[in-house]
Amino acid sequence: MRRAWRPAAQIGPKEAFVLDTVADSHQNGYSITAIPEEEKSMKAKRVVIGAVICTAQCLAIAWVMRAQQKPAAAPAKIYNTAKLKLMQGKPIFGVTIESPDPNIYCAAANSGYDFTWIEMQHSTLTYADAARMIWACRGAKATPFLRVPDATESDIQKATDIGVLGVIVPTVDTVEKAEAAVKWSKYPPVGRRSMGGGQHKSLYGDDYRQTANDNMIVVIMIETPIGVANAEKIAAVPGIDVIFAASGDLGNFSGHKQGEPEYEALVTRIHDVTLKAGIKLGGPQMWKNRRTTPSFRLPRSGCSSRRALA
Repeated sequence: MRRAWRPAAQIGPKEAFVLDTVADSHQNGYSITAIPEEEKSMKAKRVVIGAVICTAQCLAIAWVMRAQQKPAAAPAKIYNTAKLKLMQGKPIFGVTIESPDPNIYCAAANSGYDFTWIEMQHSTLTYADAARMIWACRGAKATPFLRVPDATESDIQKATDIGVLGVIVPTVDTVEKAEAAVKWSKYPPVGRRSMGGGQHKSLYGDDYRQTANDNMIVVIMIETPIGVANAEKIAAVPGIDVIFAASGDLGNFSGHKQGEPEYEALVTRIHDVTLKAGIKLGGPQMWKNRRTTPSFRLPRSGCSSRRALA
């Protein structure tokens, strides 16, 4: 080992007494020689600058990636308890309302059913009657559904404005009628529902416009041989939540009675097409455990009404 250095006079004031170990090519061992502190300082500065640049680049890349990532969507606010049960894979059951008496409505809405089926296709009820009943029994356990006379903008607009959270459209024979049911039930961009007055905000909150689409249930009823023939196309319409297999009108329009092979074939086809499309299946509660056609069963997740509807 040998120690090498330069005289102090040849070393700048900032270079004195800096030692480093270097290999000696002439001996088996090492020698210690003085390295100027300025050279060491420059090396350290280069290392620090490189680390700073690398860190800055990494932070910039991370910032860009974060900016490009879309923020996670907030979970939907669901206050439609009937829809929530369907989303959880549970069946729902409803009771039909044909009387304008709010007391009768409230008694039915708090009797254990999941939804009320306000009947306006085959009754003399008005939208004013329905609005009074829904308001008188706001906060009831059963969610208000309403069967409109037809899939028109006027009918569905009034139904949704008074606070209905389930729109039931009868006698759907065509894709166009199924599309209309969804279009007038949902706000843009999903549908074409107009934003107007009504008691819906008082029932469901000031953010109703932002939450309505997630809470609305669209039920379409297939009741004729024509509708059955178009079942696959109807079931392919986006936005349909439930397809309801009717009972009375399937016989009325087909000319066959329940239990006859032709009638049962219509019911079975509605059943099979609906479930294949991943849509909830609805039917009268008396069909929950049908014996005439074993292939028809309301599944674990579906909806039914207390009475068979025409």
